[in-house]
Amino acid sequence: MKIVQHGRYQIPGLERGLRVAEYLSTMPAGATLTEIAAALKIPKNSVFRITSTLLESGYITRNENTMKFRLTRKFLVFGLAAVSDENLIENSIASLRKLRDVTDCTAYLGTLYGAEGVILEQAPGGHPFKVSVDLGTRFFLHSGAPGKVMLAFLPEEERENLLNHMKFVRFNERTITDKSKFRQELAKIRQCGYAVDRAEEFAGIHCVGAPVFDRSGRMVAAIWISGQEVVLPAGKFKKYGQIVSKHAVMISERLGYVSQRKEERL
Repeated sequence: MKIVQHGRYQIPGLERGLRVAEYLSTMPAGATLTEIAAALKIPKNSVFRITSTLLESGYITRNENTMKFRLTRKFLVFGLAAVSDENLIENSIASLRKLRDVTDCTAYLGTLYGAEGVILEQAPGGHPFKVSVDLGTRFFLHSGAPGKVMLAFLPEEERENLLNHMKFVRFNERTITDKSKFRQELAKIRQCGYAVDRAEEFAGIHCVGAPVFDRSGRMVAAIWISGQEVVLPAGKFKKYGQIVSKHAVMISERLGYVSQRKEERL
């Protein structure tokens, strides 16, 4: 009987890179090159090459003050590909359909992908002039409700890193392109719990979105509704903001998040 020695086919550099990524996934506050090398017992020069590659590819970020590395949400896409059917998407689809039925708007689920957003799922609205896009479509973070609400609820360091890499493209006179004004917008979103898009990218199209959190309290996605101004007028932003936020909390709770509402029931 032939015995296959699997170790013969391992790639040391790849194995070390995966170990570094796994280690950083357990360090929410990040870790320095020296800390990574000491924890994994890997030579510093190897850690330097690995982190440089991951940094250049956008899989990790580095705080220039503390010199600590942290994983970015680019890794989340791999996780979603493996568990989405039984986790995030599965726990969101009922709420997306409910939002569609209640508002007559198209309801979406999306997450961050580098300095952009990506659409994971949708429930097309019932209005004759509904808004619908292909799954996997990327979107700007500064000009719509989903991008703004996800940025608003990111840890400050991660948010600032993204803001420094984003392109603030002006689509019309309503698009916020000034970083100072955009930060003020994000502060208002954190206060009310939801974000709105006042036709800031597409004329006549409004959106309202809210954040989704995982069991650790980390923002992992957003859900939102989108429709023509006649279906989703500015006068209903607050009403629909509360409805979308309610369903975002329900999805978060299904993912293990303990919200204030859930704590009150316990």
